[in-house]
Amino acid sequence: MEHYNIEADETWTGQRIDKVLAGYFEEISRSFLQKLFEDGYVLANQKQVKPSYKVESGDILDIRIPDPVNIEILPENIPLDIVYEDADIVVVNKPKGMVVHPSPGHYSGTLVNGLMYHCKESLSTINGVLRPGIVHRIDMDTTGLLVVCKNDHAHKAISEQLSVHSITRKYEAIVFDNILEDHGTISEPIGRHPQDRKKMAINYKNGRNAVTHYQVRKRFHNRYTMVECELETGRTHQIRVHMASIHHPILGDTVYGPKKQPFSLQGQTLHAGVLGFIHPTTGNYVEFHADLPAYFKNLITKLEQ
Repeated sequence: MEHYNIEADETWTGQRIDKVLAGYFEEISRSFLQKLFEDGYVLANQKQVKPSYKVESGDILDIRIPDPVNIEILPENIPLDIVYEDADIVVVNKPKGMVVHPSPGHYSGTLVNGLMYHCKESLSTINGVLRPGIVHRIDMDTTGLLVVCKNDHAHKAISEQLSVHSITRKYEAIVFDNILEDHGTISEPIGRHPQDRKKMAINYKNGRNAVTHYQVRKRFHNRYTMVECELETGRTHQIRVHMASIHHPILGDTVYGPKKQPFSLQGQTLHAGVLGFIHPTTGNYVEFHADLPAYFKNLITKLEQ
């Protein structure tokens, strides 16, 4: 069971504790959080509280999260585009439509299922049975690179680099309308959307620091812009939320952009093309590149015409 002891920030004063925790624990669903309250796993100042409890600055919040129910995740012979592999890490170029790790509704066909078949027993165990080897992830409809760890030593080393924002992560994206400036930085906190718990949003009260640097690669007439986005932090849906916040949502993104999208795209046009980090064993900086997927290249051709 995971145990969290959190001192309430003054910015949380007067807010419902369920909303505070939903912003703090981005990965926890609303229904799972509700069950934590029902089972008595949420305390404020050593007393069990209801979701409606209003937080005060200095409150000591005690949250216990039970270990997940054991669900058998099976290896599957899924073709993987492996860019690099050694005894410590696997760098994979993930295709569009593939979920990274099992979750409710996605217990097969995920990257983890394929990795379990490919790597056998050689995957780090730090993130448990549902996410073996996984230290970071990209969205289902985002393509591109992510590193998977084969052992706990490598996992800890990569996690530390993620925590201090030293990993190089560059994404290619096509956004609506022309961005006038050639480059820029978006520094806005991201947290759970206050009304729609399935979405993220710019959230000044409960959000966490998030920084995205972008650079224009190409402008297509007056309608679209291709940009390279480099992550300084790695929040859920960070690039999608940040680009939408400056009124340039990513083409194909029906969550943060228009519901009606042109070109019959399957989700956002976002590709993790560059990934660089210090190798956990050699101590050398390594960098990997993945070409744009075919759908992205075809889209560029259409936009150029």
